[in-house]
Amino acid sequence: MTTSFNLYPIPPFRLDYTVWALRRRDKNIVDRWDGRFYTRLFMIDNTLIKVMLEQKSSLDDPQIHVTINKKISKKTQAILVTQLEIMLGFKSDLKKFYAMAKTDSSLNSLANQFMGLKPPRFPTVFEALVNAISCQQISLDAGLQIQNRLVQYINLSQKDKDMLYAFPRPVDIANCTIANLRKIGYSRNKSQTLIELALKMVDDEYILKNLEKRSNKEIIDFLCQFKGIGRWSAEYVLLRGLGKIDTFPGDDVGAQKNLQQLLHLDNKLDYTKISEITQKWYPYAGLIYFHLLLYKLKQKDMF
Repeated sequence: MTTSFNLYPIPPFRLDYTVWALRRRDKNIVDRWDGRFYTRLFMIDNTLIKVMLEQKSSLDDPQIHVTINKKISKKTQAILVTQLEIMLGFKSDLKKFYAMAKTDSSLNSLANQFMGLKPPRFPTVFEALVNAISCQQISLDAGLQIQNRLVQYINLSQKDKDMLYAFPRPVDIANCTIANLRKIGYSRNKSQTLIELALKMVDDEYILKNLEKRSNKEIIDFLCQFKGIGRWSAEYVLLRGLGKIDTFPGDDVGAQKNLQQLLHLDNKLDYTKISEITQKWYPYAGLIYFHLLLYKLKQKDMF
């Protein structure tokens, strides 16, 4: 028995672009894309649920067909719908962004090339934090390789054509030791940060709740109280965990290079200069960050 239904994002919408902005690399074993279907394994009420999404109609009249690998309750379906709408930006209305891009020669072709991209989010702030910690001070490719090993070690999995993996929960990482995580490839400091963060969430499941109601500065100050979380990680979570699309993570080396290339600048950009440049794009600097990511992936023929 399966469950299926349709969802209708605000147009324009492209599932492929949005999924690629979420997954970042084809080696991502949690967010799967095969050119037609986006597949992810969710853990809801201690039950693994495989979800597949396919775009059935056009950019300007989008219909997303959702198939779930088992019969689920209306309550579980409602949880999943909310999760998918948040993760894939279905309710993001970007008319004002496209209008702004038309008046900016540096953005217009970029916005047109990736028309339909919505700002993606990880399903939880915890997942965003783990991604940030995994990729701190190393390349994105290296960070995702280590994180994949964490996902496989925790092994919330289901056999399909390939093995599908759900992202670890706080309780899963809280039960790890520093030695466990060191064997996977995390440094001692990152291992300690992950375990301490997970333990705090197990102790108080509401510690990261309702962060989006605070100002960006308040959120950054709050997150930076956690050991191992600095400005880059906090801004990464603002954008990818809380959907604050006014945030362009200015310490992101890859993003710095992408923005420098977009604007044809000779000198490297630093945090202050990026803040000055992106201020004119408020409140869409983070959305431009995602467009630049896709532009770089396209250049490298990654999708």
